[in-house]
Amino acid sequence: MRFVKTVAVSALALAVSAPAALAEWQLRKPVEFIIMAGTGGGADQIARLLQGLIEKKGLSSRPFIPINKPGGSGAEALRYLQDKAGDDHTVMMTLNSFYTTPIIQEELGVDVTTFTPIGLMAMDTFLLWVHTDRDDITDLDSYVAAVKGAGLDWKVGGTGSGQEDSVLTAMMEAAFEYDVTYIPFPGGGTVAKNLIGNQIDSTVNNPSEQMEFYRAGSSKPLVQFTGERMAAFPDVPTAKELDVDIEYYMQRSVNGPPGMSPEAVAFYTDLFGELFASQEWQDFCTSDGLTCDNFLNGDDLAAFHATQVEAHKKLIEQVGADAITGE
Repeated sequence: MRFVKTVAVSALALAVSAPAALAEWQLRKPVEFIIMAGTGGGADQIARLLQGLIEKKGLSSRPFIPINKPGGSGAEALRYLQDKAGDDHTVMMTLNSFYTTPIIQEELGVDVTTFTPIGLMAMDTFLLWVHTDRDDITDLDSYVAAVKGAGLDWKVGGTGSGQEDSVLTAMMEAAFEYDVTYIPFPGGGTVAKNLIGNQIDSTVNNPSEQMEFYRAGSSKPLVQFTGERMAAFPDVPTAKELDVDIEYYMQRSVNGPPGMSPEAVAFYTDLFGELFASQEWQDFCTSDGLTCDNFLNGDDLAAFHATQVEAHKKLIEQVGADAITGE
């Protein structure tokens, strides 16, 4: 894969209750709601949706301020959060670069297992998208044929190098024995716009990033990399249905810096737990193709993160760090 740089527990059975002493804790200033990706992408959309729901439902006496820090495939955000150790007024919406970026960028000096786990809001999904103008591409087989015919002239857009999109692109290269040119953008929203503008040939956008254009009839999904077909895309086959062994998800969790106080952790866990169980959030998950079955928090989320770190280390070893970063 050649890189071209560009500037561009059941949900409804949830029970999170803080002890009375902890429940009395209150925010003293606005909360920095860090987004480790650019504007318009899935993480950005989710964080701003949650911020709006917090305000609408009056769940916080102080505002949550979304702040995008996409630099270095999320390295900027990770380093910022680690340097905020002990700060009770900073939380972050994460994605899988939460795992991959510290693995690939060892010099960053970040260990995400020391961060404070607050709540797993969803498991996001991936689909393979092309522009609807591509009449020659109607399914996965015709897509693979088109890519092999184009070789490195085929441009796949994604969010950053060493992030989820580049990982999945490398997995596809290995599975189908082709090579593409991967073009990293600062956010999923920019990726989606470049597909519609025919600046790139395909993407593996999350549904929420491509949904606006899909509903407008400007893009079409060919395959979904999930275990089962999602309700939002009942007519789109999974890769496994097509005998392609690729299944990959992106976690959407809220985490705090290392060393947050127990009182703050209880406050945020209760707040995001209430959001998770809300009808608004569950409806969003269904309409935009996210899986929102379980709200993990505390030790359960910490164990999940530890498992995902090891899983991504193995995945990077299998496809090769060079294939992901383009170096």
